[in-house]
Amino acid sequence: MLKKLGFKIKRNLFPVITCSLALIILLIFLFANNGIENLRQLIPQIQGVWLLAALATAVLTMLLEGLTLHLFCRHLYSKWTYGRSFSVGMTGLLYSAITPFSTGGQPMQIYAMRKMGMDTGKAGSIIAMKTLSYQVIMVTYALILMCLQLGFFIKNVTNLAFITIIGLISNAAFIGLVFLFTISAKGTDRILHFLLRWLYRFHLCRHPLRRYHSIHQQLSMFHNSSKLMGRSWKLYVPVVLLTILQISLTGSIPYMIYRSFGLPAENVQLITMLAAQQFVMMVSAFVPLPGASGGAEGSFLMFFRTFFQDTITPAILLWRLITYYLNILLGAIFSSWGGKRYTDEKKIASLENEA
Repeated sequence: MLKKLGFKIKRNLFPVITCSLALIILLIFLFANNGIENLRQLIPQIQGVWLLAALATAVLTMLLEGLTLHLFCRHLYSKWTYGRSFSVGMTGLLYSAITPFSTGGQPMQIYAMRKMGMDTGKAGSIIAMKTLSYQVIMVTYALILMCLQLGFFIKNVTNLAFITIIGLISNAAFIGLVFLFTISAKGTDRILHFLLRWLYRFHLCRHPLRRYHSIHQQLSMFHNSSKLMGRSWKLYVPVVLLTILQISLTGSIPYMIYRSFGLPAENVQLITMLAAQQFVMMVSAFVPLPGASGGAEGSFLMFFRTFFQDTITPAILLWRLITYYLNILLGAIFSSWGGKRYTDEKKIASLENEA
């Protein structure tokens, strides 16, 4: 009994350490900014309907994550079920939350799909195209919102994070390279060589050859995946619409938290908070800790303080609980459920025969 318990603790040691670290950072924010007292004063006036709406919205984004992934899976496997897609989607959310730079989500999704009977190459192509589609839509969405609301944040946010702009530019540049690579691989290689050589001369890239091979490998992966998936508008139009809805719902959660505090609705516009959420995502993407711990809280503090004022610390607490810890909790439950439910040998065999 003790050996089994010790094995389980050892196997789950990394997630436990990750969650503990994120929780410690969150508690530091809570205690350092008089958050406990603010939270105590706020609890009696919290409007439960808006808080429940925020929770329901978070769950809906998870369902949409599974549905978007399901569209890609059904494109290659007609017998693939939504339950599988939802479980794989939750696996991605879980491991993205507990690994640095969210690096563990995609490999674990491919592993989960292989265990369910999908060919590894096709699983990798599905995850690659799902990731690329999400990145393209997110960056476009962020660019539009930031152009519309940039003046507001320059005026109201002290020391507007320059890293946000760098994040947008770097993401947009990589997406541009992916599309260029599909048109002309040789031309893209020349551009990549030129850029890395220029960056090396100005001491902005220490290992240009290593960086080139890394980027080229990613470009090749996306290119091969796009060839396998095809270019059917019947696939990508619903994917685009569902992803826009998913990003919009995620961005609306801070607004729902704001309304749950009973703060005046006329003082804030939903579109402004959606833009603020995009700023937070761009800054958090550069934080190497699991769940962007510290960076997520700090960027939320920077961009949402102007809305929440004295209630900013309780807002950070609720926002992290709903958008981060809920992913870990439900991700662990449904990832485990999917692993047990969809690894039946007969079901796997039927999928492998279809492949």
